[in-house]
Amino acid sequence: MAGLSAVSALKHCESLFQYRRRRTRVVPVGSVGVGGDNPIRVQSMTTTDTLDVGATARQALKMVEAGCEIVRITAPTVDDARALGRIKERLLKQGVKAPLVADIHFSPAAAMEAADYVEKVRINPGNFVDTKRFAVKEYSDAEYEAELERIEARFTPLVEKLKRLRRALRIGTNHGSLSDRIMNRYGDSPLGMVESALEFVRICEKNGFYDVILSMKASNPKVMIAAYRLLAARMAELGMDYPFHLGVTEAGDGEDGRIKSAIGIGSLLADGIGDTIRVSLTEDPELEVSVCYVLAAPFQGRPASEGAPADGTPHCSDLFCYSRRKAAALKVGPFALGGSQPVRVVTAVDPAARPEELLALLEAQLKKAKGADPEILSFSVRSPGELSRLKSLRQALAGETSRLAFLARCDGPLGLALEALSCCDLASWDGRDEELGRWLEAARAEETRVLFEAERAERLIELEALARRAQVVPMLGLKGSDFMELWREYRILAGRCSGSPIHLRAPRAAGDDEQVLQSALLIGGLLCDGVGDSVEIDSPLPLPRAIELAYNVLQGAGVRITKTEYVSCPSCGRTLFDLQSTTERIKSKTGHLKGVKIAIMGCIVNGPGEMADADFGYVGGAPGKINLYVGKECVQKGIPTELADQALIDLIKAHGKWVEPSVA
Repeated sequence: MAGLSAVSALKHCESLFQYRRRRTRVVPVGSVGVGGDNPIRVQSMTTTDTLDVGATARQALKMVEAGCEIVRITAPTVDDARALGRIKERLLKQGVKAPLVADIHFSPAAAMEAADYVEKVRINPGNFVDTKRFAVKEYSDAEYEAELERIEARFTPLVEKLKRLRRALRIGTNHGSLSDRIMNRYGDSPLGMVESALEFVRICEKNGFYDVILSMKASNPKVMIAAYRLLAARMAELGMDYPFHLGVTEAGDGEDGRIKSAIGIGSLLADGIGDTIRVSLTEDPELEVSVCYVLAAPFQGRPASEGAPADGTPHCSDLFCYSRRKAAALKVGPFALGGSQPVRVVTAVDPAARPEELLALLEAQLKKAKGADPEILSFSVRSPGELSRLKSLRQALAGETSRLAFLARCDGPLGLALEALSCCDLASWDGRDEELGRWLEAARAEETRVLFEAERAERLIELEALARRAQVVPMLGLKGSDFMELWREYRILAGRCSGSPIHLRAPRAAGDDEQVLQSALLIGGLLCDGVGDSVEIDSPLPLPRAIELAYNVLQGAGVRITKTEYVSCPSCGRTLFDLQSTTERIKSKTGHLKGVKIAIMGCIVNGPGEMADADFGYVGGAPGKINLYVGKECVQKGIPTELADQALIDLIKAHGKWVEPSVA
């Protein structure tokens, strides 16, 4: 397989628009079953020095108390691997029976030692035997086969030991640490990630070992989603049924880290893919656990959608790599929307807010916004009074019509909906079909764009047909809690789909944390599929906060960058500096930069690779020393930690991407 065209007919899930959890074998990890009909398991990873047995055991206990079902601990050396036995003893004395996983990079000897003490060993096929120096070499088929034989000779002893001791194995592929051998044959791609894992799976199967779990992690949700889908499709083709561990690696901290994780993990869970998950945050590991449970909750025990999956359901290669859907470009007020334009942000205005308060709030937001601006304001129009308020506010903001557009969501009789057309740039109304024709004709005469929203694909198709008959190109809005299924069903029933722009409107959630994760899952998942021309979060959040969250979701999906982007790992025993304080410190000094991507990595395991699409990298090279990167090239080595922050700033300046922070 040399390209994605070879997988265009493969299926990564049973149906594109009916939920079915992917069917897998059960892999026992100690007493915890992963896959099959088991719940989606939650796990995390310690951040302490593994050789500090007491600290690691205490942190593992806190993780288990928070609900962590599987605890992963790094073992970079044989001594670290031996320490796992003492950590296990301490936990058992405290009544903790949660299975432990040894995280191995570079050292087959450490993996062999760790297998004596833990229930699962995780190896990275990119660096278990291979290397990554970004070397360019053309491998002949014979040379490539010789490399596979070398890998088999080094890997087989571990497989045999795991089989004998009844341990599980995770083959954990990382986008950031694909070997030079894989990179030279398959490129820096999801396909390369999948083939890297399959090489190791075949060795396991050759030795009759099947207690295997796989992962395809990347810091870019688009890459991560594509890799897992492609792996599921390839395994379906090959008759394999191994469970998957899901995660977005180096997601970062705070809301940004949660959004990235929700986009990547949530999109795959919605496809029925995923049997155990970890949210990789640059925070204390027990804080990851609650996020996992919120993400997994909608899918725990979720029954399959009613009806059998449709035979012949189209599965296309565009689900295995990102490309933005082609849509008609529409003029909405001062904005072009759709086509190659940025994904626009729609923000609902609180219908209970007093006009003078709302005016002051909008003016303050417009004054301070730089990049993350209010763009399209949505007003509820259910009565003559609300229509009057829309008119007065638009008049008061007449000086901002070059920066703002107005959406009127009408919910009333035809007369009210007709009158609203003259005071907005975009209008939505769901009246009776016989009245919708008159309303559409009036919208065309007023040159007002129309938005039709629905929770059923059939209704979207009906509304779109009405608009087309009136010679109007509508926007189509997706509503409800199953965006992905709704979109795919529309796409299939409409025959690929029309070129109408698509609006994504996330519904209200129970709380603020749930709102962040739900919005990221619903909106971000489709944005990573290339679908969506405008977004909206239908929540009671204050207007500035709603705007901020919408832009954060766009940034997490990688479709619109309006602030500094950070890639930072979650820390572990390999980390050479305090990641949380360092990340916070670098953010405080560089957070004003727009569109600059900075990677903050605790060690070199995944650093150079995950930084390949970052502008600059700040990486632990040795205790007390930092290496600086531009892209994947190390440009400065061994900088003392106390001088490294300024050296990073100087490096950004030297490449013309620094601006001085504005004075508040």
